[in-house]
Amino acid sequence: MKSTDFDYKRIAEGYKNRPFLHKQVIEKFQEDIGGQHFALGLDIGCGAGLSTKALKYICSKVIGSDISPEMIRVAREVCGLDENITYIVSSAEEIAIPAEKVDIVTAAGAIQWIDRACFLSRIRQAMKDNGYLLIYDFAISDEMNGNPSYTDWWHNQYLEEFPRPYRDDSIWKNKDVEPYGFRMLKQTHLEMEHSFDLASFIEFMMIQSNVNARIDAGERKEEAAYQWFQETLTPIFHGENQTLLFKGYSWYLISAASSCE
Repeated sequence: MKSTDFDYKRIAEGYKNRPFLHKQVIEKFQEDIGGQHFALGLDIGCGAGLSTKALKYICSKVIGSDISPEMIRVAREVCGLDENITYIVSSAEEIAIPAEKVDIVTAAGAIQWIDRACFLSRIRQAMKDNGYLLIYDFAISDEMNGNPSYTDWWHNQYLEEFPRPYRDDSIWKNKDVEPYGFRMLKQTHLEMEHSFDLASFIEFMMIQSNVNARIDAGERKEEAAYQWFQETLTPIFHGENQTLLFKGYSWYLISAASSCE
């Protein structure tokens, strides 16, 4: 998939209704660094604005950036009329350097789709020395509380019907980031829960990259995909809300001090 594959109204509208788990990640990060608050933050690949909204909890001002104009349009709706949040339509690799360098950069669910070398080189220019780069992502997993039939559905039906498209899931190490002026401080595993009813879970699954790839390639009609989820998941939900487990990671990086100091 290309980053521009997300520039569709259907996907952008779906993204704004995703679970707002980003706030938990941000709160944990702030706790880990001693409760620090920042003047200016930059959110790369902000999507529908949930990650930007979360970053604003620990920043006085935030810039949200995404390559998709549709995502930026929806992000404005999600974040509301906050004069301390501005937006840029740009790729991560070519983002304009702000006049005021930023204290913290976040990238939530973005690095799988971008060129690491170009991104790190460019973003370092936008950051203050000893600034933070927080990279995180989380996704729905194959686990539902107390319901092993969901795990079976995930592996033997869902992934068969909607295989995962290629994405770069490599884990960054210090040797990968040091040439660009960063140091890895911490890498943590994330586990978070969210409750869905059947309808909201189907809407959530309809904008997963697995499903988007097949719909956008013309291999599945949107209506047929929705019906497939309805038929296969109804016996699993039993007309009740179910709690799903999200899994992911959070990486804390710091920008090295300039050599001229």
